[in-house]
Amino acid sequence: MCIERCIKDFLKYSKEVKRLSKHTIYNYRRDLLCLHQFCIKRGIASLNNIVETDIREWVRYLTENGLSKASIQRNVSATRSFFNYLIRENIVLKNPVKAVVAPRKGRKLPRTLDVDQISQLLKVNHDSFLGSRDLAIAELFYSSGLRLSELVAVNIEDLNAQTGLLVVVGKGEKSRSVPVGTFALTAIRHWLDKRSAEIEIHGNEALFISKRGSRISVRTVQTRLKLLGQNAGLAQSINPHMLRHSFASHLLESSGDLRAVQELLGHSNLGTTQIYTHLDFQHLSKTYDISHPRARRLREE
Repeated sequence: MCIERCIKDFLKYSKEVKRLSKHTIYNYRRDLLCLHQFCIKRGIASLNNIVETDIREWVRYLTENGLSKASIQRNVSATRSFFNYLIRENIVLKNPVKAVVAPRKGRKLPRTLDVDQISQLLKVNHDSFLGSRDLAIAELFYSSGLRLSELVAVNIEDLNAQTGLLVVVGKGEKSRSVPVGTFALTAIRHWLDKRSAEIEIHGNEALFISKRGSRISVRTVQTRLKLLGQNAGLAQSINPHMLRHSFASHLLESSGDLRAVQELLGHSNLGTTQIYTHLDFQHLSKTYDISHPRARRLREE
């Protein structure tokens, strides 16, 4: 079968059967079309003619053209998934990507805010329509560790104010229940009162809306959080991921329960959550240096 047709079928399978996110589908399409163009240049018209050497040459080509290590990893991963699908569909017999290892990227620790910075961020004037909404958004991010896509998709009916639980739909269309803290619930109640008093909403189930009454966009959330941080006098540029990371780091620091943090974040792989143990270790190291008698004695010497 032609490469282009198989890519279309794989993307359809990823969307309708595996129910992957729009973002993942978009990346799959871009990466596989990149591979397709490379095959055209090399005169490869059939999937069965692609061998491991071709994939290694493609990785080298991507590297020489300045693609980052993270992007190359994503390209290789997408292609590996593509060929695994082709094997299941009996279109090819072997996966030429199986033994190919992409260049490893340096693992960066996520940026977080400490508790004092979080308190400073959330001490804002929330009497206005936008102010009450932005505070409720920030409180919910930090209270429940939501992804940005999860927060903008939240509907009013997803939140049970009596139990303090919120149902969110994460990656792969998987739903999970997360607790919402008292401060976040209070901020959300204030926001709902403010919005109902200022505009009439008919048929819009979204929890967070714009002044026009439409569901808030991803871009708007990013812009408003950045502005919230600036108004709070924080030196760091605030973004949704920073609040999610702060939630995970502070929770792990207090509880030490990595599995619980994994469940709350919606990580399918515990290894993804383990990056927060590095943040927690940094905190423990500082505590040790300050508190342990032998560490203090060495420092004084």
